[in-house]
Amino acid sequence: MDSTMLMKPSMRRFVTGFAALVIVLIIAVVGYVIMGWGVLEAIYMVVITVAGVGYGEVRPLDSPELRVFTIVVIVAGMSAVVYTLGGFVEMVAEGEIKRALGERRKTKEIERLRDHVIICGFGRMGQIIAEEVASASMPFVVIESDEERVALADDLGYLALSGSATEEDILESAGVARAKMLAIVLPQDADNVFITLSARNMNPSLDIIARGEVSATEPKLLQAGANHVVLPATTGGLRIAHMITHPDARGFLEKVEGAGDLTLELYRLVVALHDVPIPNDSPLVGRPVGELRVEGESPFLVVAVRRKDGTTIPRPDADVAIQTGDTAVVLGLREDVPHIVLPGEMAGSLRGEGERA
Repeated sequence: MDSTMLMKPSMRRFVTGFAALVIVLIIAVVGYVIMGWGVLEAIYMVVITVAGVGYGEVRPLDSPELRVFTIVVIVAGMSAVVYTLGGFVEMVAEGEIKRALGERRKTKEIERLRDHVIICGFGRMGQIIAEEVASASMPFVVIESDEERVALADDLGYLALSGSATEEDILESAGVARAKMLAIVLPQDADNVFITLSARNMNPSLDIIARGEVSATEPKLLQAGANHVVLPATTGGLRIAHMITHPDARGFLEKVEGAGDLTLELYRLVVALHDVPIPNDSPLVGRPVGELRVEGESPFLVVAVRRKDGTTIPRPDADVAIQTGDTAVVLGLREDVPHIVLPGEMAGSLRGEGERA
């Protein structure tokens, strides 16, 4: 396919007009040279003729042929110039109109939003959050001051506003008074605190999740009005520490089907994997895993069994037999302490519940 066919009409008009103008100029110069003029004289004559500056001719046009040829050069040259300028003006106007219509459409869409999410910052964290929120089919608006990131958000089909979220006008344009949640993930803690304070004043019922780079910022964000504070450095440190202290079970969460990266990071804030060794003389040895019960202040979920030789059985079936030296890998609250409930204790617990009933 011809590349000119892929151009916009305005661009095609500009290119065609410019090409026609160049051809007219070349033919005109060659024509004057053929009629006995010098090359420099011919170029000068063509330029003042097409430009219409009104200077006198280099040589007198004393023959009908020269006069007719000059008339043709004037008509053809001015037509090509007008056609080229028309295409250029159309390109400029088309871009400005399209940009204005795009901004108007974006404004209208944001004005229609209710109970939406506002994401302040479209860096690495902001992009991950936007991807997860979009996959959950939740309406949201991105606020970003970097024009390249705003363009990236537009390319991805997100509603994005260009400006600083520290300005109340921008928050108002994003519909903070009608929003349900606000995620503030700028890299500067001072900006995050200021945005939290402004947003809380503009919408007292807003659910605000704020990012903090240092742990000392957490109380400031909470005092400013944040409902939740996420410390990426702390979260990352806990994850690495967990991978070190639980080398055999560290891949379990990554194998959970359908769980996204953001979901896992938030999940690790409140839950953790615990190793619970099964004593060699435990009555559970030889019994199926389905009878294994682990509790603390709240129940724990058995997600894997690690054999004495180091082999790990993830998500074991209920009929898998417990062997001597096994360790149960259980999932529960991070701060809770698990312990195994023996069959006798389980029965006693059930009897106690029956008597209370």
